[in-house]
Amino acid sequence: MSTTPQSNDLKNRILFTIFILSIYRLGTFVPLPGIDPSQLQTMMEGNQKGLLGMFNVFAGGAISRMAIFALGIMPYISSSIIVQLLTGVSDYFKNLKSQGEIGRKKITQITRYGTVLLATIQGYGLSVGLESSPNLVINPGAFFKISTVTTIVAGTMFLMWLGEQITQRGIGNGISLIIFAGIVAEIPRALVTTFELGRTGAISAFMIIAILVLLVLSIMFIVFMERALRKILINYPKRQMGNKMYGGDSSHLPLKINSAGVIPAIFASAILLLPVTFSNFNFSDNELFLNISSYFSQGQPLYMLLYASAIIFFTFFYTSITFNPVETAENLRKYGGFIPGIRPGESTALYIDTILTRLTTIGSLYLALVCLMPEFLIANYPIPFYLGGTSILIVVVVAIDTVTQVQTRLMSSQYEQLIKKTKFGR
Repeated sequence: MSTTPQSNDLKNRILFTIFILSIYRLGTFVPLPGIDPSQLQTMMEGNQKGLLGMFNVFAGGAISRMAIFALGIMPYISSSIIVQLLTGVSDYFKNLKSQGEIGRKKITQITRYGTVLLATIQGYGLSVGLESSPNLVINPGAFFKISTVTTIVAGTMFLMWLGEQITQRGIGNGISLIIFAGIVAEIPRALVTTFELGRTGAISAFMIIAILVLLVLSIMFIVFMERALRKILINYPKRQMGNKMYGGDSSHLPLKINSAGVIPAIFASAILLLPVTFSNFNFSDNELFLNISSYFSQGQPLYMLLYASAIIFFTFFYTSITFNPVETAENLRKYGGFIPGIRPGESTALYIDTILTRLTTIGSLYLALVCLMPEFLIANYPIPFYLGGTSILIVVVVAIDTVTQVQTRLMSSQYEQLIKKTKFGR
């Protein structure tokens, strides 16, 4: 069976992606210098349900091993989100966005600088938190802080570079695939831990079966919702040029139910888990603070209510930043497109905004439901974070996007072969 240059290119891209992800996984096992491994294990066992445990999911288990990739790619994601938000409210960033390729390069450069700044701040906070735990750091002091911050920042920037290499020379979105690889690599260990709990009697066999069934149903539900689209019919009028008639075609404007992705769930989790994390690290011995933080623990009604509210808020907020109905309506008017029964311009923008609001409402409720259902199990049973709703959501969404890109490249290759055969056949 002969191979085409296009198929060879796809194979090379897949192999390159696997190679880069292997380097990332190797880095999650290289520990930071000056930390006692036994004390680290004891500390992590008491913080699995805090912010540390949640970010340990996105770091592929690197935090539990306190590796050089402990912060993972989260500083870069945070910096990207901040820049995107500024693009929607700042005239300076709006002008950069309108400058095309030159503006895009400038925005990318600013995002990288922001990544270094955030990684430095978080790395210093991590070093202080490590030193605050008794007997965890072998030789605490300024040298440990400097070496930790330097190593953490270098690891984050190297991960950012790996993600960009995957995006350019591999297949799929590099940053998303790095998070995906970290979660998937730890899922087998989470399953083994769950089965071990069943063997020791901590969880009943019926509950384990119920968890597995819930996982399968959650995956099916996520796939259905992520694939769901609302197509708005767009017509283009006929135009006469000389003796020929052009146009008269129709297309669709696809609107996803969930345009915000998994960002609302990540932000909501990080905000609500801060009080629990502070109390776990003994940052505050104040009795009032500890009583307040107890209401934010998983399974508490206040936590569930605020978690769902934060997810809904961030879903609407991020969707409003990434999709502008006014710009879409203006582009349709510019190219002569119109929605049947709707006047071009302001009426079209209002119509699109109404549909988008309804879809975002459904999408926010869907995200809240997916993220909250496993929270009840995690709160009442010692189930690992890797089997939580946010983890499953990230894995499924990234897998769908990557498979879609592979299929697109395969279809493009088949079309090119068909065109060549038709051309030479003639």
